Amino acid sequence: MHIVLVEPEIPNNTGNISRTCAVTGSSLHLVRPLGFSTDDKHLKRAGLDYWQYLDLHYYDSFDEVRERFPCGRFFFATTKAQKYYTEISYQADDFLVFGKETAGLPPSIRDANLDHCIRIPMGKDIRSLNLANSVSIILYEALRQQGFANLV
Repeated sequence: MHIVLVEPEIPNNTGNISRTCAVTGSSLHLVRPLGFSTDDKHLKRAGLDYWQYLDLHYYDSFDEVRERFPCGRFFFATTKAQKYYTEISYQADDFLVFGKETAGLPPSIRDANLDHCIRIPMGKDIRSLNLANSVSIILYEALRQQGFANLV
């Protein structure tokens, strides 16, 4: 699986997501600008000693990710989607795309991919879940559907 974070802002979230990617064998793709330095102590602390196991990639734009993986299947997590994340039949090389903590996905990305937008159900008066939690919820559903292949 591939996790794509578009312009993440909070180092602790990215560190926790890095750790989740490392333990699941998922690749992490970070789209700049980042709201922190990759040398940030909070980022490193949240990822603990898992950095050596992480398949990490950097890009200057989301378009660059799409160009690198033209045949990839991309799903976009947003509170504005109609379809639940559980309605998708995930495949091993799918890309799960998440926006920044304060604003979500840029409208240009979200609106261009409405048929592939997914959401996590939540209370109507609550804005959103924590980014690291959202990644974990959707990623583990995708892995569950694949029988947790290559995981013990």
